Amino acid sequence: MAKPNNTKPAAPAELGYTMPAEWEKHEATWLGWPHNATDWPDKLDTIRWVYGEMVRKLAPGEWVRILVRHCAEERLARSYLKRAGANLKRVQFIVHPTNRGWTRDSGPIFVRRRRAGRSETAIVHFHFNAWAKYSDWRKDRKVPETAARLLRKNLFHAQHNGRPFVLEGGGIEVNGRGTLLTTEECYLDPKVQVRNPGLGRTEIEGTLKQYLGVTNVLWLRNGPVGDDTHGHIDDICRFVNRNTLVLIKETNRKDVNYRPLAENWERIQDLRLEDGAKPEVIPLPMPAPLYYDGERLPASYANFYIGNAAVIVPTFNDPNDRVALGTLGELFRDRPVVGIHAVDLVLGFGSLHCLTQQQPA
Repeated sequence: MAKPNNTKPAAPAELGYTMPAEWEKHEATWLGWPHNATDWPDKLDTIRWVYGEMVRKLAPGEWVRILVRHCAEERLARSYLKRAGANLKRVQFIVHPTNRGWTRDSGPIFVRRRRAGRSETAIVHFHFNAWAKYSDWRKDRKVPETAARLLRKNLFHAQHNGRPFVLEGGGIEVNGRGTLLTTEECYLDPKVQVRNPGLGRTEIEGTLKQYLGVTNVLWLRNGPVGDDTHGHIDDICRFVNRNTLVLIKETNRKDVNYRPLAENWERIQDLRLEDGAKPEVIPLPMPAPLYYDGERLPASYANFYIGNAAVIVPTFNDPNDRVALGTLGELFRDRPVVGIHAVDLVLGFGSLHCLTQQQPA
C-alpha cells in the first residue's frame, strides 16, 4: 500500500524564483476593464477614456492584456480604445468575470528565475479578499488562476501553516535585488483591515521571503489619509532603480498628512538595502487636497506605473504636477515620463499603478 505523501510543496524561493523590479522589461501589462459604477460615481464613461489613454501610452512597448466580463464588454472596450488612438494589434482581451478593476491587487503577481540559460516566469496566488473590507471579491480572487491557465505558467498558492496568505500587489514594492518595502499600517495593524489574522512581523516577513524570493523586508509606517487600502506602499514610496527611492513629502504643516508622512521620512533614514547600503531618497511633492462628498481622496504622485515605452504619472490639475513630472523625468532617462489626468480616476480611491500589473519578460 502506497504511503501518503505529506511533503510540503516547494515555495518559489526554494526553486530559485524572485520578483523582478517593475522597470525591468515586460512582456505585458494587465488591466481590468472598468465596469463597477460604485467605484466612480457618475464618472464611469470618463474612466473608460482614461483607460484609452493608458493603453495608448503602454501598447507601443508591450502587450496589454485586458480582462473583460463578456464579449459585449470586449466590443465596448475596443470602441473606446480605437477612438482613443490605441494600437489594438497590441491588445489581448481575456474573458474573465471580475468584481472590480484594481488589477494591481487582484491580478497575477509574477516571479522569475533563470534556468538552463533561459528565463522563465511563474505566478504567485496571494488570495485577494478585497482589502479585508468589502464582500464582493470572489471573482477577482480567481484572476491568477485564469492567468496561469492562459499563459501555461506554474501557479504557487501562498500560504502560512496551511492557511491562505493574503497580500495585494499595491502593498509591496521591490527593487528586484532582494529588498521589499511595505507598511505597518497595512499589514501589522491589529484592528483595521486585517488580512492575515494572528500573523505578526516575523511570520509575514518569512512568507514574503518564501514566495517572492526577497531577503530583506523594510517597513515604513503610514500612508496618506483617505487611502481605502489602509496604507498601500504604492501611494507612498517607490523604487526607481535598485538603490534609489522616491518618497512622498507633505510640506504644509497644517495638512492632516504632514505628521504621518514625516514619520516615514524619519524612519527611512535608518533603513538599509539588501547589501547594507543606504538608499538614496528623493522627495516627491503632494498635490493639494482633493475631496469627494466631503471625503479626502488619496491623490499621490507615487502611484505612477513604469511601462516599457513610458512611465505614466497621475496628474491632478495642480502646480505640483510639473514638479513631480520633472523629478521623475530626471530619474527615468531611458523612457519618457508622461502625465495622465487622474482627478476623476482617484474618486475610486486609487490611480494608475493600482489599475496595472506587470508581466515580466
